[in-house]
Amino acid sequence: MSTEGPPPPAAPRGRPGCLLVPARTKTAIALLYDEESENAYDVRLKLTKEVLTIQKQDVICVGGSHQGRNHRTVTLRRQAVGGLGLSIKGGSEHNVPVVISKIFKDQAADQTGMLFVGDAVLQVNGINVENATHEEVVHLLRNAGDEVTITVEYLREAPAFLKLPLESPGPSSDHSSGASSPLFDSGLHLNGNSSNTAPSSPSSPIAKDPRYEKRWLDTLSVPLSMARISRYKAGAEKLRWNAFEVLALDGVSSGILQFYTAQDGADWLRAVSANIRELTLQNMKMANKCCSPSNQVVHMGWVNEKLQGADSSQTFRPKFLALKGPSFYVFSTPPVSTFDWVRAERTYHLCEVLFKVHKFWLAEDCWLQANLYLGLQDFEFEDQRPYCFSVVAGHGKSHVFNVELGSELAVWEKSFQRATFMEVQRTGSRTYMCSWQGEMLCFTVDFALGFTCFESKTKNVLWRFKFSQLKGSSDDGKTRVKLLFQNLDTKQIETKELEFQDLTAVLHCIHSFIAAKVASVDPGFMDSQSLARKYMFSS
Repeated sequence: MSTEGPPPPAAPRGRPGCLLVPARTKTAIALLYDEESENAYDVRLKLTKEVLTIQKQDVICVGGSHQGRNHRTVTLRRQAVGGLGLSIKGGSEHNVPVVISKIFKDQAADQTGMLFVGDAVLQVNGINVENATHEEVVHLLRNAGDEVTITVEYLREAPAFLKLPLESPGPSSDHSSGASSPLFDSGLHLNGNSSNTAPSSPSSPIAKDPRYEKRWLDTLSVPLSMARISRYKAGAEKLRWNAFEVLALDGVSSGILQFYTAQDGADWLRAVSANIRELTLQNMKMANKCCSPSNQVVHMGWVNEKLQGADSSQTFRPKFLALKGPSFYVFSTPPVSTFDWVRAERTYHLCEVLFKVHKFWLAEDCWLQANLYLGLQDFEFEDQRPYCFSVVAGHGKSHVFNVELGSELAVWEKSFQRATFMEVQRTGSRTYMCSWQGEMLCFTVDFALGFTCFESKTKNVLWRFKFSQLKGSSDDGKTRVKLLFQNLDTKQIETKELEFQDLTAVLHCIHSFIAAKVASVDPGFMDSQSLARKYMFSS
């Protein structure tokens, strides 16, 4: 039985006031965290509509004869005022190389044009210092005489605790010549022990010397089409408030990107998510060209699913969900061709599932902002994932999902409503086998007519009620349900008790049809699903 209704209504307006921001380009300095060394390194991020590029600084030869490899050997002439014109940090006692941390403008090191902040010192006057302590290198440099030859190599991954500036700084007020520390600048811009007190000529490059520049170079490109974002460490439930990871469909990972403030992290999370969403919409449009009007993709994207039976660790696993035509799909990886849709892990009929938001909804990132403002680290909730929803299917099968942003939760809620309403109006009705007073009957939920119970063989109608006549329901949570209808003539409540093989699916179907009916009457109704739940007291 099929009834053709009016065109599908617009999805009801949900609670959020804003969804994902438009696609954008963006550039910023961040930190790339290395889980093995537990160090973070400065990187520059470049976001375009299709790719997230990670850049690292390096020193490259831009002219003259290159010395080969990445090593540079430079001769410095100690000046009477200013000394070598540089400072260093690091040392083997901290398992990091000694690096140049400051270069002073117009002094010896600066005049060579071949030394840069971030250069690791490999040799001093031919003596290897790669495994030397900070104090040993300071001693060598201060007592090397008026002419000092050092070999360096730019350290692309300088640990953030060295606090190296991203650009060469100007003059410093650090004139201390006291005891050195590997985590503080040891100034070598003072006069060291010299056998010649006369001013020496400045260190300056000659025409044939190679010329070097420090530049940001692309090291990794992460395609954003069908990519996913995670703010959680794999196997752990601790939320990184100022960090996230981008994982491409082909397995390429950005690594853990840390930001200097939580606000910067939130801004970048929204920006990358918006670009992924825009690419997903493009993929949906391409897929829909190959699908019939009744089998269009309404929404799809990455979520995290809570593993069934998981203990207090609250383990989640990434899943890709899709709302397409009459069905709700759960995939382990995104469908990239028309043949991939048959390999879904789970497929449910949209009219027979119930979408429920778990957390109380807050405006875009207000959850983050509120907790930052209050200084909260741990939450008095069942888990630390603020944007959770569940999908309850037939026979009580339930899936719990989490998304990274409140805007994504809003999109899923709206999309489920829209896809369900469209499917209800496409199909018009659904019929289930049931038993009543010992007889096998058929129970039909019809978008136009309401509820009808009739004999399966003779098609004789036993009773029929409109949706508006349903005043409540109760069930045993297993197979039996009582539907309470108001008789239009007597105004009395009539109870109809039915038994179904899959009671959950039937109750969800009733819920979906009532919600769609409400939305068709008032498309702007704030929450038609809540009104539908008013009459349905099942789980």
